[in-house]
Amino acid sequence: MNFFEQQDIAKRNTRKLVALLLLAILSLVAVTTALFVAVTYYLQTGNSVFVMETAGMNFWQKVGTLINWETIAGIGLIVITVVILGGLYKYLQLGRGGSAVAEALGGRLINQDSTDGAERRLLNIVEEMAIASGTPVPPVYVLEESAINAFAAGHTPQDAVIGVTRGCIETLNRSELQGVIAHEFSHIFHGDMRLNMRLVALLNGILLLGLIGQYMLRGSMYRSVGRSSKDNSQGAIMGAGLALMVIGYAGTFFGSLIKAAVSRQREFLADASAVQFTRDNQGIAGALKKIGSVPSGSKLEAQHSAEFSHMYFGQGVSTAFNSLMATHPPLSERIKRVQPDWDGEFPAATHTATAEAAPAEATSHSSTHSAHAGFSADPAAAFHTAQMAAAVDHIGQPNTEDIAQARSTMASIPKPLYVAAHDGYSARAVIFGLLLDQDNAIRVQQWRALTQHYANAELNDFADTAKSACRLATHLRLPLIELCLPALKTLSDSQLSDFLAAMDTLIAADQQTNVMEWAVRRITRHHLGLISHKSGSLNLRQLREECSVLLSFMCHAGSQEHSECTRAFKEASDVLRLSELPLVPLQQLETQTLDRALEKLNKVKPLQKPLLLKAMMRAIEADGVISIAEAELFRAIADSLNCPVPPLRDDLTRERT
Repeated sequence: MNFFEQQDIAKRNTRKLVALLLLAILSLVAVTTALFVAVTYYLQTGNSVFVMETAGMNFWQKVGTLINWETIAGIGLIVITVVILGGLYKYLQLGRGGSAVAEALGGRLINQDSTDGAERRLLNIVEEMAIASGTPVPPVYVLEESAINAFAAGHTPQDAVIGVTRGCIETLNRSELQGVIAHEFSHIFHGDMRLNMRLVALLNGILLLGLIGQYMLRGSMYRSVGRSSKDNSQGAIMGAGLALMVIGYAGTFFGSLIKAAVSRQREFLADASAVQFTRDNQGIAGALKKIGSVPSGSKLEAQHSAEFSHMYFGQGVSTAFNSLMATHPPLSERIKRVQPDWDGEFPAATHTATAEAAPAEATSHSSTHSAHAGFSADPAAAFHTAQMAAAVDHIGQPNTEDIAQARSTMASIPKPLYVAAHDGYSARAVIFGLLLDQDNAIRVQQWRALTQHYANAELNDFADTAKSACRLATHLRLPLIELCLPALKTLSDSQLSDFLAAMDTLIAADQQTNVMEWAVRRITRHHLGLISHKSGSLNLRQLREECSVLLSFMCHAGSQEHSECTRAFKEASDVLRLSELPLVPLQQLETQTLDRALEKLNKVKPLQKPLLLKAMMRAIEADGVISIAEAELFRAIADSLNCPVPPLRDDLTRERT
């Protein structure tokens, strides 16, 4: 299941969805126009002037005197405006991303330092999956419901959250819960979330017509009390209100059919992806079986559960026309697809012990930087190009080996740093430490500069954590940043503003920005939602200058020799079939220029991004190997392009240099 192909499919599905809903809106315009004519004709039946003027005309000729193209255009404009405003209002409500959905459903953000055994196990699984895939760790919400269900929501991976019901985390064992989380990560990888959020907004716009009709109907009923029985106006308003209700809710009905059809196919894909990620069909199948065996199933009681029904792991609401309106395929069909030999039985579910521990290697943190998961503590260690190529092939497709390495990586992070990464206060100190220079004199200068933003007492609290982060091995830095992100997202606006200003102060303290400083700043800002994320529609040939800047930056980072740098740039340009691109001299490259280039390159069509990644690989392999620092730089830039490259593994290559 190619990550980029699925991104492209999701983009095309969005266009199809918009086209179908536009057809639904045009149908609403036609029906509303017919309603207008009917009401107007009814009101004119007692008008003697109209009767005299239309004497001798047939019905359609009479209708023609009541309607013209200007009237039809006016009605269409009103209907479209109502739908657009209703959809825009809902989209703005959901502007914060997945957290808005989770809170609307009554979800509670799980504290990173939670002592609840079931919650800790859930957080551990989510972190493993995120680090294994190279994506930011999403905040996790719990819904206090007995049903077994979950969801992933957000516009982009940067504002995504995962929500899980209490019944899910307490009834499922670790393998089953991992299958559910893998299913939800599939929705994040494949671009389903953006589609789902747009569905909610568009359907709300159509529903607004029905709500207006309901308001008109209620208002006219109150005003009709005491009116003359010969007054037709109130009856007309009541009729119009009733008709608008029917139109609005009928539009919502057909919109929901579209939503259900789109959602069912994406659920099959997410189930298959969960099996591919975990290489275990027992986990996802076991979770689905337990839904069928518990009384509450997957049905949610939250007030707004129907609004987000297409986002859930299981069918979250009951529908009047299950075969048509169900947002999820039948349980038996889903189970059969992932476990063809299933006997059709739903075994009785029992609560899993909440104290069930994660695997030992994930809960014991090393205090040293010894080798883990194929990485060497030697900073001169390097990877072969085949390892990088294999990692790129695994984008959006983590498997059990990736998850095992993520578990080992988490265990490699010193425990004080791991704990600090889960607290909003101390997570700032972790990032500050990653920005500190290895030169003691510069480090002292940087720390002194922080007094512009924090009091000495607060800096003293940060000091030990920052020193530990500064000494961290290169290959553990990106995973540690990913672990910090949920905690950093809990900062208040003022705290976040101070934190970002302090980062810039640290970087500027020595009057220059090195590659690692840029990478830490870029990743942090990217995943805190401070960089816009627009869907891609541009061609690489439209961004020749930006390609030149990016490849020049990668070549200069990969080689100090001008001749090697020039050769690497030519080979990288050839990959893009843009051989006439100029190599930008090192002294002309600024990090702001690179940032601007990445902003535009992020708008490239999904299916063209693999070519850009291959060109980047060619740029840093001038000497035949890729150092850990170069590999992490590659991953940082790929992350900025919304291409989450998983950590490199030794077992994915035929040769180790």
